[in-house]
Amino acid sequence: MASAPQQPQLPLFFNDLMPLNSRDHANYKSRTLETAPWLAKAHAIPLTVDEFVQAQRNFPIVFSTGENPLPLALMGLNEGFNTFVDKDGKVSDPVYIPAYIRRYPFMLAKLQQDTDQLSLCFDPTSDAVGEFDEGRPLFENGESSEATKQILEFCQNFEAAAQRTQAFLQQIKEADLLMDGEVTIQTDGDDKPFVYRGFGMINQEKLQALSDEKVAEFNKSGLMMLIHAHMFSLDNMRTIFSRQIQQGWKPAPLATDGAANA
Repeated sequence: MASAPQQPQLPLFFNDLMPLNSRDHANYKSRTLETAPWLAKAHAIPLTVDEFVQAQRNFPIVFSTGENPLPLALMGLNEGFNTFVDKDGKVSDPVYIPAYIRRYPFMLAKLQQDTDQLSLCFDPTSDAVGEFDEGRPLFENGESSEATKQILEFCQNFEAAAQRTQAFLQQIKEADLLMDGEVTIQTDGDDKPFVYRGFGMINQEKLQALSDEKVAEFNKSGLMMLIHAHMFSLDNMRTIFSRQIQQGWKPAPLATDGAANA
């Protein structure tokens, strides 16, 4: 259900990536769009630890599977179903929007693999950036505009949060706290339940077995708060499932070996 978003070359949502520069994009503007068609069928969105407390109010927070897990906010439980976005890509209810979504179509990326330097890039296929009559100019008199500076700052903050997220993941992996997750949802009138697998979650038994010293360390660093936000968020699984049913999701024949994969 919550495998890491699969993109062989580009991150989730990006169709192309181009470095922003004043020579080629002197007349480009950035504009706000009311719809995001690229989000309509995205159900698992990467999340940073900075967002756990806000996101856990709306979404289940789980971890992708594999050797390099990452936190995911589930906007739907089944692949291709986002319960917070209509078919046109318009957010249907007031909800926290993860920073990964808000930064699109911009991101910081390496232009050369042998350097750690990151450059501000954008997806040129996006309707949010281009030579428009409306919008905020990205360059003024050959220099970065205030809009570009704000975009750059947002992307830099996102990268810093991503580093903190990796540190969090490293700590919970070293403590061997991650386990394969499973959630069973029984609906009225059905003999067999829906069983969701394919994601990671914190092992509560191992968490409770931590030494007093490790618990104190986790409390002091704030890591325990993040773990609890994740655990509390799992109650939203049934809420998201109900949203899918209300929005017309028609389940396949029920089976106990897993009802959905991402």
